[in-house]
Amino acid sequence: MKNVYITRIAKFLPNEPVENEAMEEKLGVINGKTSKARRIILRNNQIKTRYYAIDKDGNVTHNNAQLAAKAVEALCDETFNKNDIELLSCGTSSPDQILPSHAAMVHGFLKNGNLEVNSPSGACCSGMNALKYGYMAIKSGQVSNAVCTGSERTSSWMKADIFEDEVAHLQEIEEHPILAFNKEFLRWMLSDGAGAMLLESEPKGESPLKIEWMEGYSYAFELDTCMYAGGDKLDDGSLKPWSEYPADVWGKKSLFAMKQDVKLLGENILQKGVASMKLAMEKHNITEDDIDYYLPHISSYYFKENLYNEIERQGLHLPWEKWFLNLQKVGNVGAGSIYLMLEELVHSGKLKKGDKIFLQVPESARFAYSYAYLTVV
Repeated sequence: MKNVYITRIAKFLPNEPVENEAMEEKLGVINGKTSKARRIILRNNQIKTRYYAIDKDGNVTHNNAQLAAKAVEALCDETFNKNDIELLSCGTSSPDQILPSHAAMVHGFLKNGNLEVNSPSGACCSGMNALKYGYMAIKSGQVSNAVCTGSERTSSWMKADIFEDEVAHLQEIEEHPILAFNKEFLRWMLSDGAGAMLLESEPKGESPLKIEWMEGYSYAFELDTCMYAGGDKLDDGSLKPWSEYPADVWGKKSLFAMKQDVKLLGENILQKGVASMKLAMEKHNITEDDIDYYLPHISSYYFKENLYNEIERQGLHLPWEKWFLNLQKVGNVGAGSIYLMLEELVHSGKLKKGDKIFLQVPESARFAYSYAYLTVV
């Protein structure tokens, strides 16, 4: 089996950073009233700026595939160009359409010749699953290089017009026209952007990172759906997909808006996260002492202190000086967040040969977790 190295890492963040007070101007006001939930959610998540693929006039500037293609192009130079790519593996939770696949659309924008494409579906873990496919393809000798991406363009899913039909429907039937908190919650959490990594079988570049191992765990066998889009959650906890609703109901129930079961999230996301982290560490016989940098993808700083406490409660210890986060600056970019964190760490000048980096990505959709363990070589 071949060794696998991350030899280049790049990002693309669209337009200018958007501060908290400008969010509603960008995404739009629902039912003509400013959100009461926005300030509460922002106070908890502590995000200061994020990026949207929307210009100052509210026009879309990039779709998701274009964001990912821009990040891939940022990897390239005169010594490695896009025509050298052998495998393109792209993860996202917000594809631009159901078909064709996300990676096929990215490939279409790159126009870089015949190659293999892979499009893992899912939420935040899709970015890590894209990375794992590239990792396994190189490790098994199928290809000598792979480009993997994680990207989101959720701003278009969060715009006010997505919710207008539902608000109008609620008014028609004389219900109080306030959007459910579970639906509004994610409007103030999510951001646009993309990250890309070049994987190769040789340790090239200034600070290559060897991928020692990757692991994934799912708790869908015992937990209900928590984050979803394209369906509605029923009282019994099951998910009814959009395809089983009449077309005239899709807007009335905001079926294509992203939603979060906040209660289920709070009860499970940290406990299962630390439990699965322990499984991965025990399987590969590492301890906290074998981690120099801990990069957990968290959707909100609300979870930061609680995650630390849960780690301690389950018998581990990861002091704050090992943590590396950039949520406050770039926001929650879902499948792209771990790429953006690692990109910033790699270009920070902090890393030295022999450092060990532990990546943790949770996905609340049905509670899944992905891990990677890297060595600076």
